Amino acid sequence: MTISPTGEALRKSLDGPFHALKQRWRDEVTADDVVRDTALTMDEARDWALDRVIGLASRNFVTAGFPSEQGGTGNAAESVANFEMVAMGDLSLTIKTGVQHGLFGGAIVNLGTSYHHETFLPGAISVDLPGCFAMTEIGHGSDVQSLETSITWDPETSEFVVHSPSPTSTKAYIGNAGRDGRMAVVFGQLWVDGVHEGVHVVLVPIRDENGNDLPGVTTGDQGHKGGLLGVDNGTISFEHVRVPREMLLDRYGGVNEAGEYESKIKSKNARFFTMLGTLVRGRICVGGGAASAARKALTISVNYANQRRQFREPGLGHEILLLDYLTHQRRLLPNVAAAYAFGFAQNELSLELQRVMDAEGADPHAARALETLAAGMKSMQTRWANDTLQECREACGGAGYLSDNAITLARQDADVFATFEGDNTVLLQLVAKALLLNSKTSWGEMDLRGTAQKTARLIGGTVLERTTARSLIDRLVASANRKPESQKLRARGWQIQLFEFREEHVVEGLAQRMRAASKAEDSFEAINQCQPHMLEAAKAHIERVVLEAFVAAIEDCEDDYVKALLVKVCDLYALSTIESNRAWYLEHEAFDPRRSKAITAAVNELCGELRGKSKELVEGLGVPEDWLVHPRTAIPPLSNKR
Repeated sequence: MTISPTGEALRKSLDGPFHALKQRWRDEVTADDVVRDTALTMDEARDWALDRVIGLASRNFVTAGFPSEQGGTGNAAESVANFEMVAMGDLSLTIKTGVQHGLFGGAIVNLGTSYHHETFLPGAISVDLPGCFAMTEIGHGSDVQSLETSITWDPETSEFVVHSPSPTSTKAYIGNAGRDGRMAVVFGQLWVDGVHEGVHVVLVPIRDENGNDLPGVTTGDQGHKGGLLGVDNGTISFEHVRVPREMLLDRYGGVNEAGEYESKIKSKNARFFTMLGTLVRGRICVGGGAASAARKALTISVNYANQRRQFREPGLGHEILLLDYLTHQRRLLPNVAAAYAFGFAQNELSLELQRVMDAEGADPHAARALETLAAGMKSMQTRWANDTLQECREACGGAGYLSDNAITLARQDADVFATFEGDNTVLLQLVAKALLLNSKTSWGEMDLRGTAQKTARLIGGTVLERTTARSLIDRLVASANRKPESQKLRARGWQIQLFEFREEHVVEGLAQRMRAASKAEDSFEAINQCQPHMLEAAKAHIERVVLEAFVAAIEDCEDDYVKALLVKVCDLYALSTIESNRAWYLEHEAFDPRRSKAITAAVNELCGELRGKSKELVEGLGVPEDWLVHPRTAIPPLSNKR
């Protein structure tokens, strides 16, 4: 399918450093490879997802992020880009490969040593060894440090004994556990000679080649879910299951041949958070995957709005296109702008992931900053994606409710993205903790009371750390300050200053509340009252980071026409974000009611200016046209045919 020159140029800009990789997907992968028939039953959807992930792996489309010696075909950043592309097809397939390659395979890569790589990665990559990532338990999800599963060293046999001591220690919601998995990476508490060494990870075979549970292993199928029907989520419990010493993924700590525990990281807490930090790629992928699903829905709904007519124009008799209505523009075009903003920020996040991984622990500050940004981006993108999918469904009316038109399937599949790989509310609190501590301490190492006490000892306010666009941002701010008031709304520097003002004010206000709470008689209750403020601080921080990523991307664009178009798209993102927070700005006297009304008027004007380029803008989002519907649907139902 051909797209317009403007759409192609926008696509190249939004793809950024991953354009060649993503274009290969568009050129070589068909809808039959990645778009699921919405009429499939749960069992058929599972069969389809397994078959397609094997096919994609055999063609080296989902094999980035692994060592080349074991068959890897790209780096970690490229594996994120692959994940985003799969998500434009089907989210069940996305999570199927995410579990197999990102979580199961990724744990072996990041937590294992050369023995584990050589022994298990070829099967993980090819899917000859279907695997599970068994972290979450019925009783513990976000609180990984409190997992109940035990991994006990037996010096008499040189084995580890994996055991589920209670019903709440059963591993739950585990992808591939319901049917297809043959081995699991199991998170549990390691005990060596009666000494607790903290959470570690061990490889445990769970089924034989015929799919039967191995002795001591009990798996369960959690059956039909509210979405992701192609993923066989299930439960796993262990009854004193024994595995050889070599099965412990011991990159950061394990039992040596003499039967002694050893680790280069002496602190259990530091060891735990170092291990979790290496798995941050999964969180980055989930945010990008949700955003890809929203891009697809926006493409469908904008195309529909450019075809569907409703009511006649007075005096002329012509029926009016949906997208000619301002209300319809307001529903969709600010979300298109947000899709570009998140896309540019996601590119920067992926590149930072690669830089941190290449450093191999040499830059702990960068690693902590990456964890924080990944947590915030995952939370903000998945929340936006879920809201946008609903908006797109409604914007297409009854046609949007037909399963064949793809939006409802994406909506039900993306729902759980808000809670897996970290519940969004918890993740935003982690971001706020990092802002309070100025990245001096890993956010996971401190509970809320500890954060409050540490915050109380900080001298002065928080420090605003610039993104890579720092010098450019400073120039834009200086330029905006020289402009007359009548021109400031579309002055990028003025917009940036408002984003910065909100972030700095909210974070400093949170710091003051936390300092006071740390001295309260009932410190838990006082700190607990700060939690809503923590969420606002985190959101303000991520919104500012995303805007700065957009600014940097515009600067990098070499096509003057496309750059001018992106300037307007960025204006729409910035001003619609300010508008959505205008109650806060008015309360804090950042601008007066007259300016507030002018912002709304500017958003309306931008929607009108971009309406004529709406087709090109959604082409730029990068979804192949033939992926928008299943091949069974010969004529896309979303048309002006009635």
